[in-house]
Amino acid sequence: MNSRADLLRDRILALVAEYHDAAFAPRPFVPGQTPVPVAGRVFGTEEMQALTESALDFWLTVGRFADQFEGEFARYCGGSAAILVNSGSSASLAALASLTSPKLGERRLQPGDEVITLAAGFPTTVNPMVQNGLVPVFVDIEIPTYNIDADRLEEARSERTRAVMIAHTLGNPFDLGRVMDFVRKHDLWLIEDCCDALGSEYRGRKVGSFGHLATFSFYPAHHITMGEGGCVVTRMPELKRLVASFRDWGRDCWCDPGKDNTCGRRFEWQLGELPFGYDHKYTFSHIGYNLKATDMQAAIGVAQLKRLPEFVARRKRNFRILYEGLQDMQDLFVLPCATAESDPSWFGFPVLLRLGAPLARIDVVRHLESRKIATRLLFGGNLARQPAYKEVHYRVAGTLENTDLTMERLFWLGVYPGITDEMLDYVLDTMHKLPGTIAGSPRCAGQ
Repeated sequence: MNSRADLLRDRILALVAEYHDAAFAPRPFVPGQTPVPVAGRVFGTEEMQALTESALDFWLTVGRFADQFEGEFARYCGGSAAILVNSGSSASLAALASLTSPKLGERRLQPGDEVITLAAGFPTTVNPMVQNGLVPVFVDIEIPTYNIDADRLEEARSERTRAVMIAHTLGNPFDLGRVMDFVRKHDLWLIEDCCDALGSEYRGRKVGSFGHLATFSFYPAHHITMGEGGCVVTRMPELKRLVASFRDWGRDCWCDPGKDNTCGRRFEWQLGELPFGYDHKYTFSHIGYNLKATDMQAAIGVAQLKRLPEFVARRKRNFRILYEGLQDMQDLFVLPCATAESDPSWFGFPVLLRLGAPLARIDVVRHLESRKIATRLLFGGNLARQPAYKEVHYRVAGTLENTDLTMERLFWLGVYPGITDEMLDYVLDTMHKLPGTIAGSPRCAGQ
């Protein structure tokens, strides 16, 4: 780039910083008037400058920022490779679809095979199973971790079981020790859905480093954001190539965009019924998609990654403030517990209204929402009861009693880094103005 262009770029980036400071200056919190969201984007001048720098490059597909993000993200998560995609939903789709590849031989997933999962969660953990002709097997959850009841894993397994794909609920790691023992014992695939759990740890290791594949989301509500965006992480080179193939139209070639002949044999392949030497860039081995992100999104992600330790620490602190502030309300609410041996990077603070409480969840939610405090439910509740799954073929292992209970009585509050101490004080004060209590019960260990 010539010197004049460099000078102009520097001036533009300096102006972007000035614009950010003017347009996004902090505003005072006014209780009852200023909204307290459950989640949101937290960004600064660095993110806006990175986005602008990428736009000035005008390399609109994945490029240098995507390469940088994938390398840094893989190292953070403890995987050998990260494959950037355009959303967390696409990450889950690409991850599961990769396991259907004929290149996996006898280990490939085929229509009718079963995947153990949860009905208590977000649809996009389950949807790729349905879209690939697989059978979800729903297992109940434990309260108050809201993760899979590992005692039911053996009951859930059948001769058609080939994989386990479950999320770390609201950032709380599921019992990876027992789940890993189960998948090893039966030679199953494991996909960790970490979309709500970036930065969470189990036995000192980052979630996403245990399964064969792990998925992440960078939607504005999540731990870091690109606006949209997601990622698949794996330690297995073969799975990296398969995920990339399903992301990139199903092509057999693994060249990065704008590059040719990475394999050194571009015109020397003989695949399928194609003529010898057919251009490898136009050879397709899977029924794939176009799930690529843009370099502009990746540029934001590179800047956000630098702030991730700060974000994780703030989420943990906000969770702790809410937990300590609600200790005297355990006659009314069941407070959440971290899974044993885990250190969650919480996505939200789940609150379960006790059976026999003198008010309904809708009363609590209306009380909070009318005072500008946002709440959310545990996503789809019980997916087996959602209209979209009415004609879906699935199996239930045992009952979904706790899943139904959370669907009817649970809500969660925000702990994201944009929530200030003033906001948390206001949330706690508003919670304490709820009417009615009942007899309490023992607190969970370790909290």
